Amino acid sequence: MRNDNSPPPPESGSSIDPHRPWFTRRSTLVVGVAALAPAALAGWVLTQAFAGSGSDGQSRSAPLPASHSTLSPGQRDAKPGSIDGESATTSPSASTSTPAAAPAPAKGPLSGRTVVVDPGHNVGNFEHTEEIDQQVDIGTNHKECDTTGTTTNAGYKEADFTLDVSRRLRTALEAQGAKVVLTHQADRPWGPCITERARIGNEAKADAVVSVHADGVSAGNRGFHIILPAKVKSGAADTAKIVEPSRQLGERIAGNFARTTGSAPANYLGSGTGLVVRDDLGGLNLSTQPKVFIECGNMRDAKDAAQLTSPEWRQKAAQGIADGIVGFLGG
Repeated sequence: MRNDNSPPPPESGSSIDPHRPWFTRRSTLVVGVAALAPAALAGWVLTQAFAGSGSDGQSRSAPLPASHSTLSPGQRDAKPGSIDGESATTSPSASTSTPAAAPAPAKGPLSGRTVVVDPGHNVGNFEHTEEIDQQVDIGTNHKECDTTGTTTNAGYKEADFTLDVSRRLRTALEAQGAKVVLTHQADRPWGPCITERARIGNEAKADAVVSVHADGVSAGNRGFHIILPAKVKSGAADTAKIVEPSRQLGERIAGNFARTTGSAPANYLGSGTGLVVRDDLGGLNLSTQPKVFIECGNMRDAKDAAQLTSPEWRQKAAQGIADGIVGFLGG
């Protein structure tokens, strides 16, 4: 509804009312120009960004100067192959956080030392008798690649025992700063052969190698014993350099093992010393590093078997072996 004081409508075809004061028309013009300015500016920016018509003759693929970039500082610093300043293969949160540092090796008396631990046998050997029966050269003669190992009368396998003790031993040695290599972790169907077990210790240039076992002789025979390498020089076997340090390693382990576990040296060999020398074991004959075998007890004797199947006793066994290695290496 129109009141009587309103100015008359504009003439047809004109957008300006001639009866309005001049300043009214000027205001209208100013508003119109103000409305057009942003659009014109935006058009110019787009032209500069996409047409590359700047006075410096840059191509349209050239980036804007850093001071005119619309990217954030973090995005401007993004490496090639990233998207919006973030790695194309990581989430946004991952790109802005510092990766967790790997835990530093434990510092201890064995820092800088390497120990190879050989869990005797492999549970899978029972299913691969043909493979483990193949003959290998141990220097003095030929023997089976590996054997199944023994069991308790209740069926607890030596291979399960040796792997458990070996893992506990690794933990104890790493706590002392040692680098520990296991010859296997039951992560293969069978083996490794005794020749490969020796080679792993040699290639690691181990300061000490211990092969963990349990015996399987008749009931009534009890206790542990350490097997030391004999002096052998035949074929690929040459133990001259390791005989003496291996004996020192064995003596250290025997004393600490007896003290920690409460177990006595074997009553059926070794004349009560817990030490036995053999020249028929490929793992010893082919070693170039100080090495011993430890038979932690007799799985066929009920009293020994009760210890061997106890997790608490196996922890003591691992600690006793570890203490012997630390003593041998001068810790």
